Amino acid sequence: MSRLRLELPEHTVFTTELAVRVTDLNYGNHLGNHALLGLLHEARLTWFRTLGYQDERDLGGAGIILADAAIVFQNEAFLGETLCIELRIGEISRAAFDLYYSVMAKEDGRPVAAAKTAIVFFDYAKRRTVGMPATFREQLATTGPTT
Repeated sequence: MSRLRLELPEHTVFTTELAVRVTDLNYGNHLGNHALLGLLHEARLTWFRTLGYQDERDLGGAGIILADAAIVFQNEAFLGETLCIELRIGEISRAAFDLYYSVMAKEDGRPVAAAKTAIVFFDYAKRRTVGMPATFREQLATTGPTT
């Protein structure tokens, strides 16, 4: 069976550190897949806040919704470890962009996971996809190269 492959863009736009909590562990006593997606969400929201947004419901006039998520697990992570999460921008379209994540253990630098989420701009009042707000698009353009 072939495994999913993710090619992460080179340019990192944001880095944050998050600790593995007891509630992040699964029956194998390591970071669970459900919890990793939550940590990626936390990292993404932290990045948005550094850009001046309070939450994901209003990024310059529109909210966001995830269209898909892909995770490639590389190594285990354990309770109390600090994870370094790097965010990288991929393809940008009229109403969406791909956000990639590189997750590493801070203490020894071992790769824990690589991930990608497709972020789609969404009007929650009208329950439909909308174009990316111009202010947010400009912020993405100033972050550096994309693939």
